[in-house]
Amino acid sequence: MQKIVPHLWFDKQARQAAEFYISLFDNSKIDFVSLIPDTPSGDAELVGFQIMGYEFMAISAGPYFKVNPSISFHVRCRTVEKVEQIWEKLSQDGTVMMELGEYPFSRRYGWIQDRFGVSWQVIHTAGDFNQKIMPALMFVGDVCGKAEEATGFYTSIFKDGKAEILARYAENETPDQEGTVQYAQFILAGQEFAAMDSAFAYEFRFNEAISFIINCADQQEIDYFWTVLSAEPQAEQCGWIKDKYGVSWQIIPANMAELIARNPAKTTPVMLKMKKIIIADLEKAGEKR
Repeated sequence: MQKIVPHLWFDKQARQAAEFYISLFDNSKIDFVSLIPDTPSGDAELVGFQIMGYEFMAISAGPYFKVNPSISFHVRCRTVEKVEQIWEKLSQDGTVMMELGEYPFSRRYGWIQDRFGVSWQVIHTAGDFNQKIMPALMFVGDVCGKAEEATGFYTSIFKDGKAEILARYAENETPDQEGTVQYAQFILAGQEFAAMDSAFAYEFRFNEAISFIINCADQQEIDYFWTVLSAEPQAEQCGWIKDKYGVSWQIIPANMAELIARNPAKTTPVMLKMKKIIIADLEKAGEKR
């Protein structure tokens, strides 16, 4: 199980999106489909799936949040041909953000929003890498210029965190401010992430449509991440929080599915009333018949 799992929010298309992704990426599969009944959004369908061995979660829970390019996913390919193959499939009914082509940083690269609104940066990578899918955070609007601060913050709270600024904007790269982050990579719990600043006038911002699940070993770990990450009390609900940069996280026990499955009719209502997840309360609810 991954420690950190990207979670995608859709209106009704979670299963359809997952099926699309596993049809075009190698080593991909749907792990489970389950129903969470009687949520504030009605019955919500939850889908766990893998893309090239990297775990994702998706939910169909109503039109409340819309996926946008503030968080995208690098698809690292060892050949130019693989980049072009993936690009062709993703581009069907998609929206191009950066045309597929040759760039100073890669022989073949393109950035696209697929038909479901999820953004992918498909790139030929010549160097060594183990993680083929890598989330990338773009700091825009009121958090533009804070990518370096944010990567330092995240790596300070996760064990063995590490950040490296690989490129900064130069003096003539307006509208971006000289010295801000053009590209950085960082590691949290052994997983790779990317970050960048962008001063262009985008209308989108970080929101709940893409969040990151943190699978916690016990209540002590839940309490720790809740304390260090939560920055907006009004966003706290069912294990969800927002950090000081607007990025959403879900801080839950790693065995959350098992705890709910013990007695869903009792555990689900208890969970939905929680802000921070209290494992003991879920265990107690699971014992009731």
